Amino acid sequence: MHGPVQAAWLLVALCAVSGSYCLLRMRSRIEEQRRTAGGEALMGFGMAVMAVPAATVALPRWAWLGYAAVFGTATLHALWAARASRHHLHHLVGAFAMVYMSAAMITTPGAHAGHGGAGLPPLTGALLLYFAGYVLWSGARLAPSGPLAVGRGGGSAVLGWGDRPELALACRLSMGIGMLAMLLTL
Repeated sequence: MHGPVQAAWLLVALCAVSGSYCLLRMRSRIEEQRRTAGGEALMGFGMAVMAVPAATVALPRWAWLGYAAVFGTATLHALWAARASRHHLHHLVGAFAMVYMSAAMITTPGAHAGHGGAGLPPLTGALLLYFAGYVLWSGARLAPSGPLAVGRGGGSAVLGWGDRPELALACRLSMGIGMLAMLLTL
């Protein structure tokens, strides 16, 4: 992606850590965590690779074609999975955004797809609005709404790292922020 090199490397690190945590979530005892973690890990690692500064590594056209194919397949999978769970609609939008950014890099490396220099392309604007809303919504869900309870019912269940819903939400929030940053620098 294009933009300040230090910010790009921070985005690479953020996305790689998020992808790694999603891999950890694939070992969860909770089925829903396992089901969504694979797609989120793919998204995290895919975003990390895509965010590598263009000045450092200029990927050839065939690499972006591969990206479009992988995330096109992920888009179809998310579309199929969205029939069962509303959460997969977010995966659908995220995978589609990755296909869109890959297509932008295939058609005009260093610029927007279809960007004639006269403003923001409508699809980029729509994706920016979606991810900005998602980031605000996810951040609001992370904020505590009342006094924090240490333990309920005289004991607390020990949750593994992959079973912590607040960590999964923080991971999704960080990937949403990453997607926003990538769309802004596209």
